[in-house]
Amino acid sequence: MQNEGAITAITAKRLTLALCAAGVIGGAVGAVAVNHNNATAQATPPAAATAAAPAAPAQAPAVAAGAPAATVTLPDFTRIAKQNGKAVVNIRVMGTTKTSTNAMPQMDPRHPFYEFFRQFQDPRGPQRDTPVFGAGSGFIVSPDGVILTNAHVVKGASEVTVKLADRREYRAKVLGSDSATDVAVLKIDAKNLPTVPLGNARNLQTGEWVLAIGSPYGLESTVTAGVVSATGRSLPSDGNVQFIQTDVAVNPGNSGGPLFNTRGEVVGINSQIYSQTGGYQGLSFAIPIDVASRIKDQIMATGKVEHAKLGVSIQDVNQGFADSFNLDSPEGALIANVERGSPAEKAGLKAGDIVRKVNGQPIIGSGDLPGSLAVAKPGDKVALDVWRDGKIVRLNATLGNAADRAMPSEREELAAADKGAKLGLVLRPLDPVERRQSGIASGLVIEDARGAAELAGVAPGDVLLSVNGKPVTSVEQVRDVVGKSTKSVALLIQRGNDRIFIPVRIG
Repeated sequence: MQNEGAITAITAKRLTLALCAAGVIGGAVGAVAVNHNNATAQATPPAAATAAAPAAPAQAPAVAAGAPAATVTLPDFTRIAKQNGKAVVNIRVMGTTKTSTNAMPQMDPRHPFYEFFRQFQDPRGPQRDTPVFGAGSGFIVSPDGVILTNAHVVKGASEVTVKLADRREYRAKVLGSDSATDVAVLKIDAKNLPTVPLGNARNLQTGEWVLAIGSPYGLESTVTAGVVSATGRSLPSDGNVQFIQTDVAVNPGNSGGPLFNTRGEVVGINSQIYSQTGGYQGLSFAIPIDVASRIKDQIMATGKVEHAKLGVSIQDVNQGFADSFNLDSPEGALIANVERGSPAEKAGLKAGDIVRKVNGQPIIGSGDLPGSLAVAKPGDKVALDVWRDGKIVRLNATLGNAADRAMPSEREELAAADKGAKLGLVLRPLDPVERRQSGIASGLVIEDARGAAELAGVAPGDVLLSVNGKPVTSVEQVRDVVGKSTKSVALLIQRGNDRIFIPVRIG
């Protein structure tokens, strides 16, 4: 059997010679050191390497003789897998779902007996509970059996079983879960359990090595590694979390498992993958541990989770908006709508404002705004740097509770009052962005048209300019004019570049 050190040295030598031959490294290169698993293999001396290799092309930059060795360092995850893997658990869940007892068998609609069976199908008939099973991962954060995982792993579960790395199994209790951040806290009746150290996701950098441990497809204690592809990643369906994006192989069953940095600290909870096949395709997303820890602390203290609320609707700032608002770069969160009575309205935010910073932290994409509030609590104060009328304005807001019901907007009030009995329109005022882009000074955007208005030819996207010759800028004005009419009203509509009158019968 050959000596491993000799094989490593030979491999490094061949690598150096190959690179020299390809012109990647100059002929006068000093030495190449490969550091793998904390072992360094030194290549052959410079003279030997130069003599054995063909001369490099003249244009290839040469490294001066005696220069420090170039070192390639690869991470060693064996210690993390051995020590912290003991605190990673497999989670199995069981629940039930209602199914009809007289459901028809799976059958091609073209089958000659399809219509025969379909006549006996009645979704309102007797139903029975059918068992549903699921699996995921988790990790122990307290010696007395507190476990973190994903909310979707235990959603709807009537029974949760936790299996430790040493194969012991416990029935777990769900202390609480939060669907907004996809974090759940479990508790098992045990003591002196191994735990994982928690790190700080805010210190993560793109390109940093990370390690995942979990149970993909039920294969327990599986280790996969990769790098951080991006931080602060916002996903359309999860506005409350700025995810850590990695290229770590994460598959069904990994959900809820820990993501470690090279120091062996948990920096995230593996939560989602992007896939067109159901399996790993190079994109996986983890919930930052800072967010998960805040959720855990709330659940442990009160049994529930409260989220902060600013009360705005936002859009991304693209280059067109940046040009319109005289911004030097397309960055920030454009305020499209402000809830009535919300913390945003009380702070003075308006539609058309662009939030550039929150508590001094830059807002690059619109998703950064809700992400920056993910770790805030109701009652917290935030400082907002807002771009308005060509300059930065500082506004201070006291955040509300996301559970508080929003006051109805003008368009909701109109819909509630109108109920399609007369015009059948759902209206809202033009926001500043729409006014700039359309060139329309005032009017009401028609978001929906039903009843009499729809029959007359009014369509969503039209802009209502006047009713019976009277310009309208508010829902109240429309209601007042229509209320005084008995048979029909004449609506002046802006549709694209055309203005047309449309008579609508209301009698």
